[in-house]
Amino acid sequence: MKIIIAGAGATGTHLAKLLSRDHQDCTLIDEHPERLGTMASDYDIMTMQGSPTSIKVLEDAGVGNAALFVAVTPDESRNMNACIIAHNIGAKKTVARIDNYEYLSKKLIPFFKNIGIDSLIYPEVLAAQDINNGLKMSWVRQRWDVHNGELVMLGVKLRETCEILNKPLRELCGPDDPYHIVAIKRENDTIIPGGNDVLKNLDMAYFMTTVDYIPYIRKISGKEHYADVKNVIIMGGGKTAVRAALITPDYMNVKIIEKDEKRCEKLNLLLSDNDTMVIHGDGRDIELLTEEGIKNTQAFVALTGNAETNILACLSAKRMGVGKTIAMVENLDYVSMAESLDIGTIINKKTVAAAHIYQMMIDANVTNMRSLMTADSDVAEFTAAENSPVTKKPVKNLGLPFGMTIGGLVRNDVGMLVNGNSQIQAGDSVMVFCHKHNLKKVEKFFKPRKFL
Repeated sequence: MKIIIAGAGATGTHLAKLLSRDHQDCTLIDEHPERLGTMASDYDIMTMQGSPTSIKVLEDAGVGNAALFVAVTPDESRNMNACIIAHNIGAKKTVARIDNYEYLSKKLIPFFKNIGIDSLIYPEVLAAQDINNGLKMSWVRQRWDVHNGELVMLGVKLRETCEILNKPLRELCGPDDPYHIVAIKRENDTIIPGGNDVLKNLDMAYFMTTVDYIPYIRKISGKEHYADVKNVIIMGGGKTAVRAALITPDYMNVKIIEKDEKRCEKLNLLLSDNDTMVIHGDGRDIELLTEEGIKNTQAFVALTGNAETNILACLSAKRMGVGKTIAMVENLDYVSMAESLDIGTIINKKTVAAAHIYQMMIDANVTNMRSLMTADSDVAEFTAAENSPVTKKPVKNLGLPFGMTIGGLVRNDVGMLVNGNSQIQAGDSVMVFCHKHNLKKVEKFFKPRKFL
């Protein structure tokens, strides 16, 4: 598959690295040679210096034969123009990064498709959605909903209070039990568990369950003492903070602390119809945090542009008694460190955006894909096609690739768990957990057979 990426910033380079790992035919374009750096020599991709809106540059890059064209430069207008040009030259699918929220309206989808833009991504909106998922369930590190919440995956950090530690999973997750453990992250390893595996203290366990049993998962994982989030302090008033504040549930009280006085004035305008309080100050100032009620705050969210600052601020908030902390960590080199320091939920805009783009490469009906940085894995919602291999045999006989597991499915808008004897039907929405980001190996199971 030929893929062209315009923009060698954080999202573009991260996506190019993912594609290099999959041995895709990838070309990365940027006007500035220093941004391209050593990408061509360090990874299995082509690089090209030039403007993404230059017809000659795009033609030279081979956009006429591209299955996917992705424009992720910092300039929204340039991205959209590049996609329109690429589409007219011959690119089959196009994706543009934007920062105008109104463009995401569902009623505008046909308009953008008509002019040659198949998909729009706003990384800050995607990150804000993940932040709010974390705030709604203070005891969960990660949450992922399938089919509007009919099926739910919960990433939970286990402590000594967990009831199900040190017991073989075959005794815990039988066919009639209301949850499955689809993966375990233990220190630096991700385990796709079998019946003899056990959960241990400090594991990150990924539970698949239905929405009705979320309180049960909370009980058995020993998280009932976690206070529900009502008061939130956000450090940093960037785009992600604004989007997060705008979609926070009404029962939560949100304060944004921002160092830049002019930005505070802008925030007050952007949030004028919202109850969010904007405070001019430094979110690392202990005296300020105390004055603003950190002792009565259940969640602290650090969203500055500096990963180290965010990590340290979350550690300080934890020492001051905050139960839930969320840190924006854009430098992937710091993710493992943040995890080892037990920061809580970690947000990375470029991996969120890259996962959204990556799902467009899958040659099957796949939606709602998420990349789990801490587990080096992806989860995605596949729809089983008529006559696809996944519908021909019980799950235990499918011969699924190593590192892949099916956690559940939604049939006729009803979520249900899957075991080895389950038979997937055409039209089912199926939750797939895939270690080592090998979703491309999964697509063949959900596509219709060419010869019957």
